[in-house]
Amino acid sequence: MAKLNIGVLGAGSFGTALSSILLANGHDVLLWCFEPGHAAEVNKAGRNTRYQTAHSLPGIRATDSIVEAVTGKDLVLLVAPSHATRALAREANPHIAVGTTIVCASKGIEGEGATMDGVLHDELDDAHHGHVAFLSGPSFAFEMLEKRPTAVVVASKNDAVAATVQEAFATGFFRVYTTHDVVGVELGGAVKNVMAIAAGCCDGLEFGHNARAAVITRGLAEMSRLGAALGAEPLTFMGLAGMGDLVLTCTGDLSRNRTVGKKLAAGMTLDQITESLGGQVAEGVRTTQSTRALARRIGLDMPIVDAVYSVLFEDADPRQAVGQLMGRPLKRERD
Repeated sequence: MAKLNIGVLGAGSFGTALSSILLANGHDVLLWCFEPGHAAEVNKAGRNTRYQTAHSLPGIRATDSIVEAVTGKDLVLLVAPSHATRALAREANPHIAVGTTIVCASKGIEGEGATMDGVLHDELDDAHHGHVAFLSGPSFAFEMLEKRPTAVVVASKNDAVAATVQEAFATGFFRVYTTHDVVGVELGGAVKNVMAIAAGCCDGLEFGHNARAAVITRGLAEMSRLGAALGAEPLTFMGLAGMGDLVLTCTGDLSRNRTVGKKLAAGMTLDQITESLGGQVAEGVRTTQSTRALARRIGLDMPIVDAVYSVLFEDADPRQAVGQLMGRPLKRERD
């Protein structure tokens, strides 16, 4: 495809990895850095000096100005932590030209229950709404930077927008599928992080492979029920943004959310765990709060989410929380 002028809002690990793919495809990439001095470091070093530091980014340019990052761009990629997406979109909105493709790669649910689609609908002008897409799927940043085979999905209600994003990112090692199911892709990408914390707890307690498989399978059931209640397509949860991302995040040693669960099982407090992550964000912590609130608002039973919430925010013992899950009233599997 033709060379695109792209602004990337978010210079963490995932923003770095996606930028590397866009650069490899010959696009012009301007990376917005939030932290003071970071942009100057990137421009001098030709790599991200604070995240995924070992990987060079040939052709990368960086800025600390959101206005510069989005003005005159063909495509704007939002890949900041989900809790920062609303403010970021609000600030960028007046400077994004009508017709610009806007891609959100942030995975999370706001405290009031809004997905990133809802956030962008609130903060972007009406003229932008038909040009938005959401990228999700099993994709550890490190492996993307290492050019290891990866498959993701981009969701948009506009076929032309989905096709633009698909072509912009697709490479010989990075395969991109498309779907119309924005709701399903968003929910799968967000709630799997909660399940990864649960899986990490089980692994930290050395409950074994059976327990981890049960968390993944019953976690998928909870995600699917939530999706069905909010209008998602059930088969989306069998795909890359559902089962694919869930398996990766619940089993991979690179998963920050699984790491949170393992550290909880070891007796660390949430504050200690947050400090140990060294500035990296485990989206599942905030998403546990927002998913639980959303489920309660719509009257949906999500017992794994409730159990993770009790461990994170009510000082419940992880072993006892698992015991309570196992002791729930017996029922049919699909109920």
